[in-house]
Amino acid sequence: MDTIFALASAQGKAGVSVIRLSGPKAISTASVISGGDLPCPGRVLRVLSDCSGARIDEALVLAFAGPNSFTGEDTVEFQVHGSTSVVSAMLDLLGQFEDVRLSDPGEFTRRALENGKLDLSQVEALADLIDAETEAQRVQAQAVLAGGLADLAERWRKDLIRAASLIEVTIDFADEDVPVDVTKEVKELLAGVTADLEPQIAGVKMAERIRSGFEVAIIGAPNVGKSTLLNALAGREAAITSEYAGTTRDVIEVRMDLAGLPVTLLDTAGLRETDDHVEGIGIKMAKERAEKADLRVFLTEDRAAIDIDISEDDIVIAPKADLVGDGVPQKAVSGKTGQGIDMLITDITKVLRNRAGKVGIATRARHRETMKTAYDRLQSAQDVLRYGPEYYDVAAEDMRSAIRSLEMLVGRVGVENLLDEIFSSFCLGK
Repeated sequence: MDTIFALASAQGKAGVSVIRLSGPKAISTASVISGGDLPCPGRVLRVLSDCSGARIDEALVLAFAGPNSFTGEDTVEFQVHGSTSVVSAMLDLLGQFEDVRLSDPGEFTRRALENGKLDLSQVEALADLIDAETEAQRVQAQAVLAGGLADLAERWRKDLIRAASLIEVTIDFADEDVPVDVTKEVKELLAGVTADLEPQIAGVKMAERIRSGFEVAIIGAPNVGKSTLLNALAGREAAITSEYAGTTRDVIEVRMDLAGLPVTLLDTAGLRETDDHVEGIGIKMAKERAEKADLRVFLTEDRAAIDIDISEDDIVIAPKADLVGDGVPQKAVSGKTGQGIDMLITDITKVLRNRAGKVGIATRARHRETMKTAYDRLQSAQDVLRYGPEYYDVAAEDMRSAIRSLEMLVGRVGVENLLDEIFSSFCLGK
């Protein structure tokens, strides 16, 4: 197997850059560059030199002996000064050693998977952690990376193996008297796993929203201050504002962090009857995005004037509070003066936090599909058990199918075709 290397920290100038080396020749290669044997495991400050003996940099060198490393292989990290020239010189030098090559995207993490240091759910969580922009995304990724989903899957798997084993005993000794009726225990085990699966399956959709961001659409008639409100919430001029109706023709998106939750605000075209073809397209798009949004903020004083169904969780607030004077409604907002914005943010956050509270530990569509397959098979097994022992072989096969699905959840079987796609999203040094 080749030894691989890559820059593990961000590209560009920095105080410190980290270059990672992993594989059978990691320690020996690093020892040559650093001028002597390395303590392994250990850390040491060394002068790094090229093949001619010319000094490249002075760096902290950390050595990890496999399997006690991220990849499960011998691994070395060079913490060099973050100069682009130093990094370039080090990468060029490493590429000169025999059987040492630049890594492919995600190859370090792939080796960690292959060497049993991570399961597939943890690999996906690591990608989510690297991409995390908000506190909610970080917490969600860390829960899976710590093995939360794998622990659940293993517990379910053990219960199903126990249930399947009990049924197999009944089948194997069908012509003899089995001293204990196992049906009750089997039913209890299946019921326990299905009860655990239900909230996890239901919670994936919300978990995906935490990963990708909640969409909050600002809806209202032309010139009620939607774009001004968007700009005030974003803290910058994200949308064009003017006194002319129909200025916003497209859906404008602004990504924000609201109390740790990822939120994409949508400024939509004003809702009205129009003969302008282009504006009509914008209004059609506004209605479509409003229907799909997780939450709508309606800027209006007249609910009847809005040609969109308003749900219980949607927020209805009066616009242009700065122009109303003493007769300001209890819930009104002004993007121009900032009046009512704190209250609006609080209301938005409250609704989204309530929804985020329903999230499960499973976070991806793949997780939902495998758990749903297992759930369906277990439902079938429970139905078959009612027909008596002569159908237990069918129930046993349903249980085995459910076990295989749960093994796919953490990458034990049947996921080879997914790996290239998953690891392609990683950077070279991860």
